[in-house]
Order: sequence, then C-alpha cells, then structure tokens
Amino acid sequence: MSDRIATLTFERDIAAPPDAVWAAWTAPAARAIWASPAPSVTVEFLEADTRVGGREISLCKVEGQPDIRCEISWLVLEAQKLSVNAEVISCEGKTQSVSLVTATVTGDDARSRLSVTVQLSSLAADMEAGYREGFNAGLDNLAGVAERTMILQRTIRAPRSAVWGAWVNPETLPQWWGPDGFSCRTSRIDLKSGGEWLFDMIGPDGTVFPNHHRYHDIRPESRLGYTLYAGENGPKHADAWASFEEDDGATRVTLGMVFATVSEFEEAKGFGAIELGHQTLGKLDRFVTAE
Repeated sequence: MSDRIATLTFERDIAAPPDAVWAAWTAPAARAIWASPAPSVTVEFLEADTRVGGREISLCKVEGQPDIRCEISWLVLEAQKLSVNAEVISCEGKTQSVSLVTATVTGDDARSRLSVTVQLSSLAADMEAGYREGFNAGLDNLAGVAERTMILQRTIRAPRSAVWGAWVNPETLPQWWGPDGFSCRTSRIDLKSGGEWLFDMIGPDGTVFPNHHRYHDIRPESRLGYTLYAGENGPKHADAWASFEEDDGATRVTLGMVFATVSEFEEAKGFGAIELGHQTLGKLDRFVTAE
C-alpha cells in the first residue's frame, strides 16, 4: 500500500490579487466555472457549502463512462490565506482515493501565488497520475477565472436577516440597486432559484442600460448566484454571486463577478466598475441601516 501514498505539490503565479484567487478557489459559483478539467467532462454540483464543517459534493461525468463522485469536507478556512479540506473520490459506490488538500494564497494588489499540496492515498488503483493531470488542468482554469474576477466587500452594521431581506425582496431590491444617481425600472422580477429580474438601469443623464439577471443558486441568508446579461437574453456579461456572513453582530457582504473574458473585465475596470460597485453596496448599507 505504501507505493500508493504520494504527496503532490502544485503552484501557480496568477495575475490577480489574493481576494480574487481566494474567491476562485472557495466560492461555489466560481468553482463551478473552472472545475471541469476538459471540454469533454461535465461537472455537476449536488451540494456546495464552503464553510468549516461544510461539504461539497460533485459528479464528474464523461459520456459512456460511470460518474465519478467527489466529496469535499472543509476543515480550515482562513480568508485569503489558507484552506484545508479532505477529499474522497468514489465510483459506483467504491472509494477510489482519499486525500488531504492544503492551499495557501500569498501576494499583493496585482499578483498572487497559489500553492496546493495534496497528500494522496490511492485505494482502488494508483490515482497519482490522474490527480496530477486533473489538478494541473483545474488550476490552469482557476488562474484564468481569477484573472477576470472582481470582488467587492462591505460590512454593514445590521443583522444578516435584514441585509438578506433587502436583497431578495422584489419590492426593495430595485430601490437601492445600482450606483449613486441611478434608478431601476423593472419589467419582471422573481427572486428565486430559476427566477429572473429583467430591468433597465437609468443613469443620472437618462441613459438606459438594459439588464437581465437569471438566478440559479439561492441559499437563504447565505448566498445567491446569478448570471448577468446585457438585456433580455442578450450577451452574457458575467457570472456573479453575493454572500452574506455574520461578523460580530454586523453582516459582511461579498459581491463577486467573473466576467466572460479578461478584456471585458479590464474594460469594466476602465469605466469605473469597482467604484460603481462600491457605491451600490453603499446604497444597500444606507437602505438597511435607515430602516
């Protein structure tokens, strides 16, 4: 059995700050984007709860082959620094491997290094080659996702239930959404998994910006995931999520967006999307705390 025990190491230097790399590594919406190691592989997430004690369950599917089940248990999460998780791989009810995965993130405002160590025990067969191939492909994908990810955060001095309620109430969301001076004109809104929000954002000068959000992952008072389109059924703009964490009586809100391409991400930064996004979270803060 000793010849089936291996320690594998992987490193990537990524042109993105640590918060973007950490989000790509841990946020369920981002993990779903890069998880597939090849176009022929489909990854279906059955469960995703990224917190200490939480777990992630996914099925790796290749046409004509039995599904591979991956179950992750999160053991340590130190934001933007360190994660440790246990991973069990099985196929047709038989455990193939067990591993301990440790990831560290270091860097500055422009670049990061992601270091991953996998302590692998192969059970049904020697899994080392498959792990090397899978992790190398996945981390290459992750680097591409991180380099087009925008992360915005704000701590709001209000209970999580109040902040969540302002976001998922169809009456209140249009009241605060958007940067300073912008308003929303809603055509239809259904804030649930499988629902959508079709609306126009109207700028201070009257310019109309068509928007279409499609919601696919809503976990009460925890997170919501959605896809942004430029108008009804228009071009995809970004995959996005918002998460809500208790923080000593307050609520830490994280808004993440993975743009369709790096060029679109750079273009968004160029016209001030980061500043405008912070204005939006500021409006949410004022809306909730004024109540």
